Amino acid sequence: MRPLTEDDVRSAFANASPEELRLVALPTDFLLTDWDHLDFFAWRDPRTRGRGYVIAEVEGEPRGIVLRAADGTSSARSAMCNLCHTMQPADQVALFTARKAGEAGHAGDSVGTYICTDLSCHENVRLALPLAPNEVRASVDLRIDGTRRRAEAFVERVLETAGSRR
Repeated sequence: MRPLTEDDVRSAFANASPEELRLVALPTDFLLTDWDHLDFFAWRDPRTRGRGYVIAEVEGEPRGIVLRAADGTSSARSAMCNLCHTMQPADQVALFTARKAGEAGHAGDSVGTYICTDLSCHENVRLALPLAPNEVRASVDLRIDGTRRRAEAFVERVLETAGSRR
């Protein structure tokens, strides 16, 4: 992923209100981000419980979405992240929803998917060995590429009804 400045990050969000943009808190280690290592940029808000952010390159431009983690816990023993396809203990995967961009979002439409609770998918796919015995054993490069594509597709689903880009 290409390096982003704080202004780049703030201007990338397509489904955020002006108030939400004002409240965006970058990760404490933002200035140390290894952009060459990232396929997309994702983090949990250090100040606001339940909020997260994902920025992916869509059509060559950084496009971001604000996420909300669902409250509560699952009774399942394990769950799979829909971005990195990694099996995790159920408390390490959460349902995240994103309000759709544009008029659809103003009307209350949203998109949801299960994602690693700490949004560390880009690290999980780089592990040499799968985290669970029943995971598909694909090459690390294929896992990385698949995770990047699924993150971009999720962001694109949120942007579908956005119409014109900012």
